Amino acid sequence: MELLFILLNVVMATINFSGTNATCSLQGESAFPRLSKDGDIIVGGIFPLHSRWEMPDLSYVVKPLPMKCNSLNFKAFQYSQSLIYAIEEINNSSSILPGVSLGYRIYDSCTSVAIGVRMAMALVNGNEQTVLDEPCSKPAQVQAIIGETYSSVSMAIASTIGPFSISIISYYATCECLSDKRKYPSFLRTIPSDYHQTRALAEMVKHFGWTWVGAIRRDDDYGNSGMAAFIKAAEGLGICLEYSIPFFRTYSQEKVLRIVEQIKSSTSRVIVGFIDNWDMETLLHVFHEHNITGYQWVGTEAWIFDTELAATDARYNLLQGAIGLAIPKTTVTGLKDFILDIHPLKSVGSGIFTEFWEALFQCTYTKQNESENTPVCTGEEKVSDLENTFTDMTLMPIFSNVYKGVYAIAHALHNLLGCTQTCPTKKQPDPFTFLEHLKRVRFKTKEGEEVFFDENGDPPAKYEIINWHTNQEHQHEFVTVGLYDSSFPPHDRLAVNMASIVWAQNKKQVPRSVCSESCPPGTRKAVQKGKPICCFDCIPCAEGEISNMTDSIECDQCNQDYWSNPSRDKCVKKEIEFLSYEETMGILLTVVSITGAFMTVTTAIIFFKYKDTPIVRANNSELSFLLLFSLTLCFLCSLTFIGQPSEWSCMLRHTAFGIIFVLCISCVLGKTIVVLMAFRATLPGSNVMKWFGPPQQRLSVLAFTLIQVLICVLWLSISPPFPFKNLKHYKEKIILECHLGSNVGFWAVLGYIGILALLCFALAFLARKLPDNFNEAKFITFSMLIFCAVWITFIPAYFSSPGKFTVAVEIFAILASSFGILFCIFLPKCYVIVLKPEKNTKKQLMGKVPAK
Repeated sequence: MELLFILLNVVMATINFSGTNATCSLQGESAFPRLSKDGDIIVGGIFPLHSRWEMPDLSYVVKPLPMKCNSLNFKAFQYSQSLIYAIEEINNSSSILPGVSLGYRIYDSCTSVAIGVRMAMALVNGNEQTVLDEPCSKPAQVQAIIGETYSSVSMAIASTIGPFSISIISYYATCECLSDKRKYPSFLRTIPSDYHQTRALAEMVKHFGWTWVGAIRRDDDYGNSGMAAFIKAAEGLGICLEYSIPFFRTYSQEKVLRIVEQIKSSTSRVIVGFIDNWDMETLLHVFHEHNITGYQWVGTEAWIFDTELAATDARYNLLQGAIGLAIPKTTVTGLKDFILDIHPLKSVGSGIFTEFWEALFQCTYTKQNESENTPVCTGEEKVSDLENTFTDMTLMPIFSNVYKGVYAIAHALHNLLGCTQTCPTKKQPDPFTFLEHLKRVRFKTKEGEEVFFDENGDPPAKYEIINWHTNQEHQHEFVTVGLYDSSFPPHDRLAVNMASIVWAQNKKQVPRSVCSESCPPGTRKAVQKGKPICCFDCIPCAEGEISNMTDSIECDQCNQDYWSNPSRDKCVKKEIEFLSYEETMGILLTVVSITGAFMTVTTAIIFFKYKDTPIVRANNSELSFLLLFSLTLCFLCSLTFIGQPSEWSCMLRHTAFGIIFVLCISCVLGKTIVVLMAFRATLPGSNVMKWFGPPQQRLSVLAFTLIQVLICVLWLSISPPFPFKNLKHYKEKIILECHLGSNVGFWAVLGYIGILALLCFALAFLARKLPDNFNEAKFITFSMLIFCAVWITFIPAYFSSPGKFTVAVEIFAILASSFGILFCIFLPKCYVIVLKPEKNTKKQLMGKVPAK
């Protein structure tokens, strides 16, 4: 609807060309300033002196009447007084624009886009009744315009007068969109852009730990653009919006009820209000009616330090503890007294002065109805007796923005006109040249504040963080609890005194507003399907992974030598596993090994003591002692498999085992061959023993052993065993083991032992039935049978046993086969020697003792 009025008013204010002569005539009704004063150079002002308007008849049957403004806005009068004060101060100064007087024309926008554009065109074109033959081409009526309060109105004005390069400086329009110099080339402002405010709000929300918030925005350019910028900044900080609801105070009851239902059904406890004070005041009544309480409000500078809103909420306490951003407090010397001295307004705006006086003192000059209770104005009323919006100086930072805007214009003119002791000319510069100078202006106010514009026409951004406290009189107070300065490094921009903050419902603890509770260390966030990233499940880290901070997005893999602890929040060194002497299994195997060696040594002692007896002499005592020696080494070599693997132990354990066992089997093989040869030697005419006498026996044992030594030397030379960390078998621990180096070498050693054992078993099996009361071949057969059985079962057990049990299986095989040889070959002989000495005779051995 207002767009129609914009077009209509622009057309009515355009210049009409008729015939061949460039003559001008004003189309439509004239628009006159509410407050004005002549001067050499005119500064325009557009302020919302009224806060509402009435829509005329748009039936298209009759010509629409001008829009009627109502509801006087005292704040806009304060803005106007600030402009007038700055101009009067400049005119009375000899240091700036000496000899040049500034005038002003202040128009009323009524907060309407259409009216605002019309007033801007009136300022640019002039509103006098033109003479018919007056030329149409003339300079702009004003040098620059101060205004407007609202972003939507400012956008419409800036886009309309921008092509004419007429400068416009806003003191309160914060929409980030106005920084776009392609669309608004002549727009500047003395209030920071919402670009900084939205980021400051997002950082503040993040600082308080709120990641799940709702938002209400004014349904216009200010609210929609500001909320879009806030959402972008918030998402970058990991903040999610549960909802973003548009609102305007002219919304229907049905739309308002939908807003109420959406807030009631929400789970977030924080609401960001990107609206103005009037919208918030309207919402307060609605929320109170529907009992929407207990929410933590976050506000923008548009309403967070509004005294009227604070007074309204004192009845409801819905905004208690609200926190938000405000323009830093400032003072302008003499401005407060000037604003409150309203009598001079009568001379510069007699038309609106009467209306203003009546609204200010709640009286009337013309009493139309005797029954009315409104008192009659005397003209002697005193502002000092009042305490209302007009006398409230809370918006002094905004008044200062108006003041700085006027001074920016004056300094630009001073520089452009080349003023020193006096100004050489009073002629109004052309708009484009003036605009370029205005963009580059830089000065300090009398309070020492530096004023300048950046490349987007914006000032530096500084904000105070305001918190609503309730005093003993149950009135809200604005308490500064922090600062935000965009010129600081990112991590230092926000400073908040947490101890000074009072939260919603007068609580001292920061309210929580999250979609999902934080994931503790040891877990990671997994976004719930179809929901924002702030809604997530906490998934425990997998084994071997950790997260050592809250709300971790992913789990980190531990290094290969580390593993996650049970709570998955720390990597700890993996347990190192090897068969040690300290554990039960290691102790038992050590005891068994030493016991075996001891028994073997005891057997050797017995054999040595009774070496001259028939049973010892008959069993090849030299090979028997060599066999007992090798068996002792077999038992002891198993000890090399126990303990932490090292380079020397890995090489020693397998090679020593291989060589000693070959020595042992070679001795058994020698004894077996001797048994066979011995019986063949008893045959008539046999001379076989001379071919396998003691020298040949020693040589055979040496030859068989040297072959194994050669295999081991080749193994150690080509690819020796080495200590190895096995990380694959168990994830949570490291198995220290000896890597074989060369599998061929290992199985060659075992294979050679196996061949000798099978050969020995075959020969012993052939000699098992030879005539003798004490046939040693039978015992060798049993010992080799046990030996082969043990090592055949060793192979699958070796491959299937995990970790240290692999080593234990190998030790068990060594001990079992050693005990098999010891018991089968030597135990029967020791039994006869020690317990049955009567059988230890040559006759008994030869089987010549008669049976009893």
